[in-house]
Amino acid sequence: MNGCVIMSDKCALCKAAAKGDGMRKLFSIVAAVIAATSASSSPPQATPISVSIAADRAGPKINRDIFGQFAENLGTGIYGGVWVGEGSTIPNVRGLRTDVLTALRALKVPSVRWPGGCFADEYHWRDGIGPRAKRAVTVNGSWGNALEKNDFGTDEFFDFIQQIGSEAYISVNMGSGSVKEAADWMAYMTADPGTTAGAERAANGHRDPHKVKFLGIGNESWSCGGAYRSEYYVDEMKRYARFVRNLNLKQQGTDNPTGGSVAGSNPMQRIAVGPGSPGTDYTEAVMRAWKGHDWSWSIEGLSLHNYTWVSWPPSYASTGFGEREYATLIKDTLKMEDMIRIHSAVMDKYDPEKKVPLVIDEWGVWLAKLPGSRDGFLHQQNSIRDAIIASINLNMFTRHADRVRMTAIAQMVNVLQAMILTDGPKMVLTPTYHLFKMYVPFQDATRLPITFDAGIYRFGDVSVPRIDAIAARAADGKLWIALTNIDANAPAQIDAQLQGIWARTASGTVLTADRVDAVNTYDKPDSVVPRQIAARVSNGRISLTLPPRSVTVLSVTE
Repeated sequence: MNGCVIMSDKCALCKAAAKGDGMRKLFSIVAAVIAATSASSSPPQATPISVSIAADRAGPKINRDIFGQFAENLGTGIYGGVWVGEGSTIPNVRGLRTDVLTALRALKVPSVRWPGGCFADEYHWRDGIGPRAKRAVTVNGSWGNALEKNDFGTDEFFDFIQQIGSEAYISVNMGSGSVKEAADWMAYMTADPGTTAGAERAANGHRDPHKVKFLGIGNESWSCGGAYRSEYYVDEMKRYARFVRNLNLKQQGTDNPTGGSVAGSNPMQRIAVGPGSPGTDYTEAVMRAWKGHDWSWSIEGLSLHNYTWVSWPPSYASTGFGEREYATLIKDTLKMEDMIRIHSAVMDKYDPEKKVPLVIDEWGVWLAKLPGSRDGFLHQQNSIRDAIIASINLNMFTRHADRVRMTAIAQMVNVLQAMILTDGPKMVLTPTYHLFKMYVPFQDATRLPITFDAGIYRFGDVSVPRIDAIAARAADGKLWIALTNIDANAPAQIDAQLQGIWARTASGTVLTADRVDAVNTYDKPDSVVPRQIAARVSNGRISLTLPPRSVTVLSVTE
């Protein structure tokens, strides 16, 4: 038999040929051998992962501000990403590009932090008001020494957030500015048009006072914001907290002449600079001061900055990477849990009632710049890995929702872990955008207790939990479950039991891709997009299979 390499009298194929049974019998024997071999080498069916949700119990509220955004004057984050000008051929509304506005509205963005970042401590607000032809042209010394034409200033920012239905988080210049400059800016934004500051705003086309929901008192004052000692920062912070007043009476309220005061509808929250590392000196100094504050000043938040980057300067690529880089960055992301625990413990010492939220207003994946992009513009791609990392972070914030009540991912468009990428008239939504849209139902929902066996995903010497999950009940009563399968290779079978309710149906979407470095491009914008996923409900239990490297969000009906 010419095709046999064994040439043995014990070979079934050889015997079949020798007996003259022909090719038909030969092929049937080959098929039987292949089938037997395949069956014997198949891995055993994986044991389902048990998930238990106490649907009849309630945890803390998942504040919608946890899903905030950050838009700094950096690279093409503003110019080209948000602002194109009224004369642009790119469709726009008063200079703000229409496609980006439409996409952001779908995310129900709760707040936008602006103008920085490091840029905030060199930003002088008067450069960005009035007729654009007369505005100052400056240099962005923090980011690539790019020219800053100041076309996008205070009033353009408020137009932007109003068009996407969001709130303002203004960071004032504490580094190169002054208390007076910050107070004057706040007056321009919020004072009655009968005042000189309010009249100037009205003359620029905005008679009604703007609403400033959040005020950042400095940015990274331990580094690019002035390299202050924590004690010095606290002394300065008190002055800003005292004198940088929000004058919008409808927002803040006012004293009642007949006695007492009238509460405002949505009073501004002042956020102090906090830590950017596990070191607790800033946390201790700020919280100690807050504990002893009097009527004249206070703060309503403490910031924390923490990025996924493994080491500085960031060197991990945003495209063309492999499973080792995937696993390593996942592991680095988990340090956020330690950061939250360390600094929450200090805050608990001074504030056991958790009145002051921990505001993680810079977080995300910081990777090497794309080849060919400009230094200092922080332009990177965005993959399914980055969306999975976003889900892990959001899940951590949710588990600490009693203390973590506001965050801002860095950044919104074209910078770092962006929601959206643009190039001239072209726009593409990133995997992280789709992840944030899938998580919209968790905004202002009530967290539900959930337990599960996380398991372990390994690559070489890197080990991380295999499964992550959260559950919540939305304001409309609907129950939602988010499930992340971190494993880059193996699916995960889920068996979920809901205590206290009887599930009737479950449906949802899954975000996954065929490889860990899959991205959306202008030519292929739908490579990584949410798709429907099947879930089975039997006797009140939910079962489904999570694809590898995926995030699934389910809605459950009772």
